[in-house]
Amino acid sequence: MSNRRTGLILDFGGVLTTPLLPAVLAFEEREGLPKGACLTALYKDEEGVRITSDLERGVVSQDEWNEFAGKMLGVPADNLMGRIFGDLRPEPLLINAAAAARRAGIKVGILSNSVGLAPWDLYDGYDLERLYDVVVISELHLMRKPDPELFEITLKLMDLPADDCVFVDDTEAYVRAAEQLGLAGVHNEDPKQTVATLSELLGADLATS
Repeated sequence: MSNRRTGLILDFGGVLTTPLLPAVLAFEEREGLPKGACLTALYKDEEGVRITSDLERGVVSQDEWNEFAGKMLGVPADNLMGRIFGDLRPEPLLINAAAAARRAGIKVGILSNSVGLAPWDLYDGYDLERLYDVVVISELHLMRKPDPELFEITLKLMDLPADDCVFVDDTEAYVRAAEQLGLAGVHNEDPKQTVATLSELLGADLATS
């Protein structure tokens, strides 16, 4: 491998978008739910964890998840996923960094755990197929991060070895899973710092718009 890595793989939600947690907290406030209700019902409850994992793998539909989550939270199920994440916005620093990476000759891919594609589409308006070299959405492959095989599929589509790629995610466990496979991992907590780290790892100034 040369010193200059030539592949960048990005998570979507919380990387190319604004952070997920503030959006969830805003939803809870709008719905009159106690702070942390979504985390408790959907990510700490055993059945909630299972059905969310099944959603990411495409085993259940977004409508089915909406019905389950609506009952757990005591709110209407109609477009619940879209309501929960309605405040998400594009993250310009990382979107611009990805574009700068491509201009520098670096392949850029997306590897995202799905939240279902209908009735609400998280990816709508981001033009992923045009702006990125590879797009891997978990449900279309019937698996989810941190499944090693999903990383391997992404690397194969990128046509690059693991040690030539950098992986960015806002979930630290997924970053560690990527590192176990030989990718360089970056845990995105602050977009400005992430761009600086990527610029160093990829040997290109990605802070230019």
